[in-house]
Amino acid sequence: MILAVDIGNTNVVLGCMEDDRILFLERMATDRRATDMEYLVRIRSVLKYRDIDPGKLEGAIICSVVPIVTMNIRPAVEQLIGKQAVVVGPGLKTGLRINIDNPGALGADRVADAVAAVNLYPVPLITIDMGTATTVGVVDETKTFIGGMIVPGVMVSLNALAGGTAQLPHISLDPPKHAIGRNTVECMQNGIIYHNAAGVDGMIERIEAQLGKKCTVVITGGLSTVIAPHCKHEMIHDPELLLKGLMILYRKNAKK
Repeated sequence: MILAVDIGNTNVVLGCMEDDRILFLERMATDRRATDMEYLVRIRSVLKYRDIDPGKLEGAIICSVVPIVTMNIRPAVEQLIGKQAVVVGPGLKTGLRINIDNPGALGADRVADAVAAVNLYPVPLITIDMGTATTVGVVDETKTFIGGMIVPGVMVSLNALAGGTAQLPHISLDPPKHAIGRNTVECMQNGIIYHNAAGVDGMIERIEAQLGKKCTVVITGGLSTVIAPHCKHEMIHDPELLLKGLMILYRKNAKK
């Protein structure tokens, strides 16, 4: 079994993987103030809840977009399993060709998404990861990552709307019953959900127009379940895409 840790701006996602199976996914809040010991206790608690013996873990891989949290989670994980963790970053073998201005600056999460996608789905393809930010990756027909887009995430937009205005409330994202809202809450819910769905459709159209080809579209991330049903383009919803990428990366880089 392999322990996978995805450190995002809002949540830390933990998963255990065995062979080609993801045994579980759990989320805990990203805490920039937590110490390595505090993270050790939290991760151990998750494993205990899932009835996983840390001594049976053969290794771990960490993907992060929050370096200050990586500094505390990495030693916690390594102390827990008694082995050195693989960390996604420059110098890691990915099997993915990257053709952008600064390949070393490509986010670890975008690398993991793209690695999983090219191994699982037909190219050319577009990955859309809806978390704190919505990140879009494009892989061409030669399996080369050629760039993408980064836009504010669904909740970032919603919180900015409520926090930056005097009379708009903080709301939950319930599915809209119709396009035209009849009160303030409905207008905000419809606006955020349909605006993001239309944005996803628009990005897909512009990418395909530039490539001159239809693409496989794979959508993932915590907010994808809210937005994907309202998109007009055909897409594959794969909530485990990033962890599948981490499994592939671990196999390519773990010391035998």
